[in-house]
Amino acid sequence: METCAVLGAGGGIGNAVVWELAGRGLRVRAVSRDGRPRVPDGVKACAADLTGSEGAARACADAAVVYHCVQPRYTRWAEEFPALNATIVAAVTEAGAKLVVADNLYMYGPISGPISETSPQEPQSKKGRLRKQLAASLLAAAENDGLRVTIGRASDYFGPGGAHSVAGVLVTGALAGKTVRWPANADLPHTFSYLPDVARGLAVLGERDEANGKAWVLPAAAPISARAFVALIGQACSRPVKLSVTSKWAWAVRDCTGLARRWTQRRNLWRAPSWPLTG
Repeated sequence: METCAVLGAGGGIGNAVVWELAGRGLRVRAVSRDGRPRVPDGVKACAADLTGSEGAARACADAAVVYHCVQPRYTRWAEEFPALNATIVAAVTEAGAKLVVADNLYMYGPISGPISETSPQEPQSKKGRLRKQLAASLLAAAENDGLRVTIGRASDYFGPGGAHSVAGVLVTGALAGKTVRWPANADLPHTFSYLPDVARGLAVLGERDEANGKAWVLPAAAPISARAFVALIGQACSRPVKLSVTSKWAWAVRDCTGLARRWTQRRNLWRAPSWPLTG
């Protein structure tokens, strides 16, 4: 039986991929920094430093498909992401494996309406431009060097293990009985990606040769507003959840802080109604 290696198995998307692949009866190697991700019975968990060639090679050894779901700390993307990707690509190439990359929608910038594979990529933030460059580099390696790679892009995710995304914070805050905050207009339609759905989409990309050499927007449920999303959380909790919306004035104040600058990188994504095209 072929082995699938999941890099970043301790994170929200990576852990969901581990469970999805194990549910399909595949042999799975769950790779994380500490080697202690939550995994199903029969899954081998291992620790590896993926920033070094030795650790990356060990993580990818003998794998038929490698799922790249790892990323540097949010504040270190520009400094560390390109080198991390290069190290992983080298390890995947050495193993003769296919690479499936979990990506987001930052590279599209503000778009009013559905997002699809043919949508223009006009990122308005440093992180959006970086994500665009990273994907372009991977697809260029597919065209020029024969790298078998495919990219799956998802929106703000929530679900088991997904506590650190914008949508995940809404869920965990609501479960704790707290007032939850949305960083933009709470009445615009927005896609919220459910982690098991994201994992299922990435698993399909790993199986299908026709997915190679392309970036795909993963299917998701129909878009709803953040206000409606919070109301659904409240229904599931059997209690109302209070929603607070960050005002333009608050953004102006917060832009002076380091934390706010992180959110400002993403703010344009929430200023217009946009969502992955699911039809």
